[in-house]
Amino acid sequence: MMGTMKAAVLTSPKHIEIQHKEIPVPKDNEVLIRIHTVGLCGSDVHYYEHGKIGPYVVERPIILGHEAAGEIVELGAKAPGHLRKGQRVAIEPGATCGKCEYCTSGRYNLCPHVEFLATPPYDGAFCEYVAIRADLVFPIPDGMSVETAALIEPFSVGLHAVRRGELKAGETVVIMGMGPIGLLTAANAKLAGARTIIGVDFEQSRLDVALQIGATHTVNLRSENLAERIRALTEGRGVDVAIETAGHPKAIHNAVSSVKRGGRVVVVGMSPQDEVPVQMSLIVDSEIDVRGVFRYHDTYPAAIEILSNGTVDIEQIITGKYTLDETAAAFERAIADKTNTLKMMIYPQ
Repeated sequence: MMGTMKAAVLTSPKHIEIQHKEIPVPKDNEVLIRIHTVGLCGSDVHYYEHGKIGPYVVERPIILGHEAAGEIVELGAKAPGHLRKGQRVAIEPGATCGKCEYCTSGRYNLCPHVEFLATPPYDGAFCEYVAIRADLVFPIPDGMSVETAALIEPFSVGLHAVRRGELKAGETVVIMGMGPIGLLTAANAKLAGARTIIGVDFEQSRLDVALQIGATHTVNLRSENLAERIRALTEGRGVDVAIETAGHPKAIHNAVSSVKRGGRVVVVGMSPQDEVPVQMSLIVDSEIDVRGVFRYHDTYPAAIEILSNGTVDIEQIITGKYTLDETAAAFERAIADKTNTLKMMIYPQ
């Protein structure tokens, strides 16, 4: 497909320009996707506001956005036979090498050579078309909306977090932070059969959504004592699993102090501080397992199956819809109104 497309390009911190770029030509092992929907992620906001996340630094203009769904419009010469033009697909945004020890052992999310959409220096999906490796596109059923398909990416983070915590049916879990990842983790905890799911946040509006999407109880840190509530809800034992999604040092502290002896702590949120104090004596004395989460692996087929049966409605986290021309406005609202915003969706078409 020849011609140009529109793209929302971050040219410097807090400055996005709508530019015209060449429509990419898919390589033999790629497909060209007309992008329908892209979710605005917290990492996108961080790049927009600060120009970096940890070691990932924006050094040249970049197209952000990696939570994407669209339609196949062109197939590379070696694209697999199950893909065809016109199929609606969800996009897994990380192209790994397939050869390193992490890829060959199944933990490809740890591949040091990954090319991940919207992680510098690689462009993302706030644009009209993206060429991506054919093995990273997953056809979605007719009954699934493109919004749900785009949300499979953050849903996958929650699915991987629950798997990393080895959360079992009948167990208790507390989730620190009810932003989009925390909420989708709560949904996954419900699907895993957790008996008690405690959502924790400062914003009551987010806690209200948490109860709709999977939480059985909530704790508002503005008005309630977390330790007391955990004791009351677990008969003094503590939870089996604590999952931290807020990326705040205090939330990590609370996660460790909330689990029972022998419990598991899963850290998803990326703290702005490289080093965070932790209660080592408690971790050692109670033999607590602490596990990190970096993205996900092998989640898309399972997520599509889970979300296609209508058991959980994840679209209730969507709080705004914007055209590509309005991308900057979506970023500014996400920064200015954290109380009322969860997931913004951008529509390049």
